Order: sequence, then C-alpha cells, then structure tokens
Amino acid sequence: MKYTTLPNTNIKVSKICLGTMTFGEQNNEVEAHEQLNYAIEKGINFIDTAEMYSVPGRKETQGLTEKYIGTWLTNKKREDLVIATKITGPSEGMKYIRKNMDFSNKSIDDAIEKSLKRLKTDYIDLYQLHWPERNANFFGTRNYKHNTKEKWQDNFKEVIEKLNSLVKEGKIRHYGVSNETPWGVMRHLEESSKNNFTRCKTIQNPYSLLNRTFEIGLAEIATRENIGLLAYSPMAFGMLSGKYLNGKMPEGSRLKLFPNFSRYNSNESQFLTKKYADLADSLNFSLAQFSLAFVTQQPFVTSNIIGATTMEQLKENIASININLSEEILKEINKIQELQPNPAP
Repeated sequence: MKYTTLPNTNIKVSKICLGTMTFGEQNNEVEAHEQLNYAIEKGINFIDTAEMYSVPGRKETQGLTEKYIGTWLTNKKREDLVIATKITGPSEGMKYIRKNMDFSNKSIDDAIEKSLKRLKTDYIDLYQLHWPERNANFFGTRNYKHNTKEKWQDNFKEVIEKLNSLVKEGKIRHYGVSNETPWGVMRHLEESSKNNFTRCKTIQNPYSLLNRTFEIGLAEIATRENIGLLAYSPMAFGMLSGKYLNGKMPEGSRLKLFPNFSRYNSNESQFLTKKYADLADSLNFSLAQFSLAFVTQQPFVTSNIIGATTMEQLKENIASININLSEEILKEINKIQELQPNPAP
C-alpha cells in the first residue's frame, strides 16, 4: 500500500480508502466484516461512510453501514484507523433521518451523537458535510440556475463555528466537504481564516475517467490551498469495470438493481468506456485497474475511495495500487477524453 497524509494534519492515510455504502444493502454484516478485514490486511487504514448509508438511501437501511463498521471496530485498535463519515444535507425525501435536514447546531449535534453511537467510537477523524445546504450544481446537475430565495445561501460561519467546537470537544479531529463547488470551498476557507476556526481539510467529489469536472476549477483550489480530493465513484458506478459494455446488464449489478442511478449510463459514457477498454486491453491491464490507477496517481488526489460488492472485485480494486500509468499513456487517455469531455458530471 502507498500512503500520504490528510492535508494540514499529521494523519497518515492509505492512498486507497475503503468505501462502504454497499454495507447493509448489497452486502450483509458478515460480508462487510470480510471486506474490512481484507482491506486492513492489505494496508488500507482509511474507511469512509455516512449516516445516510447504505445506498440507495431509505428508512429501512439508514445507519446500517455505520453499525456494521461499529461492530467490526469493537476488537480493533481504533488509533490505527482513520474513520470518515458525513452528515446528510437537506433532502425532502430523507426526513426519516431528522425532521430538520439542515446544518443547524441541533442537527449537527443529533447527527454526530448517533454516528458515534453506531460506530462505537469516541471520535471521528474526518467529519464531512455530505452536500451543501444551498442550491448548487451537484449529483450530476447541469445548467446552473441561481435561486435568490434560498434560506441557507450564506450559513458558512455558523456551520464552521459548530464544527470548530466539536474539534475542541474531541468528538471530531477534522472536517471536510463533499459534493462542493469552487465557490463553496473558498467560502469555507474564507470564514475559517477570518474567524480563526478549524480549516476544511478535504473535499469528497466524484472523479473518474468519465467525470473530470474536478479539474476545471477545483483542482487549482485543491493544489494552491492544500485541500485533498477524496475521489468517489472512481469506477463510475461500475461502468468502468466494463461489465455494462455492449448493452449488457448483469444480474445483481448496481444498475440492474437500481436503474434510477443513470448518471454514468449515457450513450456518451458507453462510447468513452469502450475506447478506454480498448486502450487498457492493448496495455494488458484490466479496465478496472486501469481506471483506478488513473485516479490514484493524480497529484491533487489524497485518497481514492473504492467500493465492491464481492471479494473478487475488492481484491482487483486494491491491487490497482501497484499500477503506474506513464506520461505516454496519460496522453492517450487525454486524447480519448477530448472525443467526449465529461459525459457524466
């Protein structure tokens, strides 16, 4: 395994992070523990989850992912692991989590206490805001439309002040954002600097061969301001495994089970995936490992969040850490991207 540090901290994290959103839906507790044990055996020390998981979010499975991690954590050395979780952003469809789906002090207190209880831990290493309170372009939304009537547009100071108090209490060590925009990240940094609050350390956004929108504005901010990208969906919901090529829809696959997850299943995404698959094949790489290696070695990526539903997938994905793509290969990747830039924002 390769390691780096969370920016502006002394916390060492593996370059591959174990994503866990399948725990409680596609993976039961025994399977979840098997994945966790194998990941740790291979040197992964970074685990990412969220209070709303598993995915897709629904009342019957909400919190199960954290619970499965918690039962696994009970006989592990907590100090050897880096645990990240998230508070759910505003959502009319998820009021089974909390009546008020916002980042008020009351909501944050409720979320953190329940996550700590489910995870069976006294502290969380990285606490993340799952998506912004304000209206913004995330989860694949195109064509920004500004809403001047939104009530949470400039609530940054209050939210960061609360997170700062949680750091002082020892309930969290650091905080990060997720599904955030360049403007949002800079507002976080501005309020932290102006008020001497704890600073945003990471941003968890999608990044893959099919979604390189992070490079447009956020990569410069991440580099200049030393904020690490925790790349999610590096396999584009499994599209970059190649299993959906030529119209295939394997039984038990995520897109078969949850057809509403269509972010990466456009004709344009299929077209590019085939091009990348041909390139990977010509280099004797599996498409999955080729795709993950591309993400892991980007200079602005702190850790690449992988996920799997089977042990075979997990083993292949973790083994991608051993692949390094040359400058010549990266140039070929960029030529393919130019054919259809960012088909799945």
